[in-house]
Amino acid sequence: MRRKSGRFALRWRWFVLGAGAVICLVVAFTHAARAQSAAAIHGASQYGEGHVVTRTLARFEELVRKYYGKPVEFALHTEASRGLERQYFLGLSHGGGVDYAIVSPVHMADASKMARLIEAPFLFRDVAHWNATLASGALKSFADEMAAKADVMIIGFAGGSVRNVLANPSVGAADLTGLTIRVPGAPPWHEVFEAIGMVPRVVPATALYGEIQKGSLAVTEGDAATIEAMKLYEVVPNLLPTAHAFAVRPICFSAKTFKALPSDLQEAILRAGADAAAYGREIEQAEDAARLATLEGQGKLKRAPIDDRAAMKALADPVLTGYAKEIGAEALLTAINAAK
Repeated sequence: MRRKSGRFALRWRWFVLGAGAVICLVVAFTHAARAQSAAAIHGASQYGEGHVVTRTLARFEELVRKYYGKPVEFALHTEASRGLERQYFLGLSHGGGVDYAIVSPVHMADASKMARLIEAPFLFRDVAHWNATLASGALKSFADEMAAKADVMIIGFAGGSVRNVLANPSVGAADLTGLTIRVPGAPPWHEVFEAIGMVPRVVPATALYGEIQKGSLAVTEGDAATIEAMKLYEVVPNLLPTAHAFAVRPICFSAKTFKALPSDLQEAILRAGADAAAYGREIEQAEDAARLATLEGQGKLKRAPIDDRAAMKALADPVLTGYAKEIGAEALLTAINAAK
């Protein structure tokens, strides 16, 4: 019996050793698979394949491959499968889950108050000034602060959709004085529209259509995609082309991820970021204009002429100057104003 016990113990030891070896192989394989997966550069978009944000990021990937000239694996997660832009920014900052994404400045405001200024109404003189600002490096101080405070690199500025005023009665710019307008609940929107003579009011997007429909609100503002998606043309069919704000969409890259990449891939990413941003600006501006033209052609929107947009900006400028001083962004505002 002792010998049987000894043989059993010996066999058991060999079984344990064999099982341990199998487990080690499985663990090693799993770690290798994870390492291979982690080697992919992960992007995120809260929109579907057809949205300009997703297409701009896809263009970025395409250009990186072209400029790098070597195999590089990307994984672009769409349809908000990795959360929304606010979550992307946290992931970019902390180096987890998302390596590149387009994040609206509003979601960066906790890291830099300059983000609020970049999205302010009547900041830009016209679309040419907006384009010059984004292409000229005038927003460098904002990008530098993002890198320093959040460890997030801004490698390009896309965007381009235009926000205009919409009204129920047909109005000109002079007729807006004293009218209540729905505005976003972020500084300095309230102060700017108050300065041009209107009565700003924050209304949730979900309640906007109903508030206009029942007559408690006759004026709002927004871009073409919002007008179309929310069918605002049914209740505010008159468009006053104030072009008071332009979408700014920073293409962001995680600094932690970037530092771990080879130098030639880093160079390709920086070059692709700038070129993809220019591509994004081009297609978004064109599609935004086409969307408005279609709504006008269908008789859903009626565009009113505007000849005193410059006067509205002149009223807004002191507010923007005061706000820039309040948040320590005088240099940024000066650079924006000087862009040509």
